[in-house]
Amino acid sequence: MKRIGITANRGKAEARIVARELLHLLEAKGAQVVLDESMARILGRPELACPVHQFHERAELLCVLGGDGTLLGIARQLAGHALPILGINLGTLGFLSEAEPDNLQVAAESLLSGAYDVERRMMLEATLYRQGKALATYTAMNDIGIAKGSFCRIIQCAVYLDEHYVATFNGDGVIISSPTGSTAYSLSAGGPIVAPNVEVLLLTPVAPHSLTARPMVFSADQVIRVEVDAVHREMGLSIDGQFGYRLEGGDVICVKRSPHVTPLIKWKGSSFFEVIRSKLQGEWE
Repeated sequence: MKRIGITANRGKAEARIVARELLHLLEAKGAQVVLDESMARILGRPELACPVHQFHERAELLCVLGGDGTLLGIARQLAGHALPILGINLGTLGFLSEAEPDNLQVAAESLLSGAYDVERRMMLEATLYRQGKALATYTAMNDIGIAKGSFCRIIQCAVYLDEHYVATFNGDGVIISSPTGSTAYSLSAGGPIVAPNVEVLLLTPVAPHSLTARPMVFSADQVIRVEVDAVHREMGLSIDGQFGYRLEGGDVICVKRSPHVTPLIKWKGSSFFEVIRSKLQGEWE
């Protein structure tokens, strides 16, 4: 008997409807289902409630109903537990999602029959240092952003690869992305699209005050160190664009490959570039 978890973004209007339908489909086919605590209460099934951080103990795989932001948050919470995740898109683009609400029947059948592959997506680990002391370490699936505030002057980011100086970027900041994150913030800043099976670190300057500053691709086995400075204090560190930490001049951020990966469920025969063409509305055709 398959054991399947369901969690959903309650902020999405259709989340309750889609979660109820998916629960019905899975239970009708003999699956054992657990729900996140909020959704279990909303659907009137308290006996199925499970805290998100314990899903790996009670489920073989997890269905995440929401946009990419919802999936990113769950991936960070479950980092290290190797629980395969299926994204069901309730957002807009949904680069990380493999299913849509209008094909839940097919999704349920594919999950229960094992007609899917699991891609192990590389994650990032970032450590923030201030005056030589480590303040915090974060795990990200998409990217680590270092940026100026909304209405302030430029910041300076001196970049090193291992112990080798690379360049200093003056501008709005820099983004350090995983291959998965190459289709997120980095893409909008002019970075390249990187296939998810190519394990690299991607550095993308944001609005650099230079004609020669370009995105750079480094080995995933190396460490990127960024030393930040500015004449003001309006600088921030962001993790997957979802939360962050106020930076000060002289702070150092070290980013490397995380020891954790996010296992994403993908349908057999699906293509990364097919997804890209679809999500970008056929702009390449």
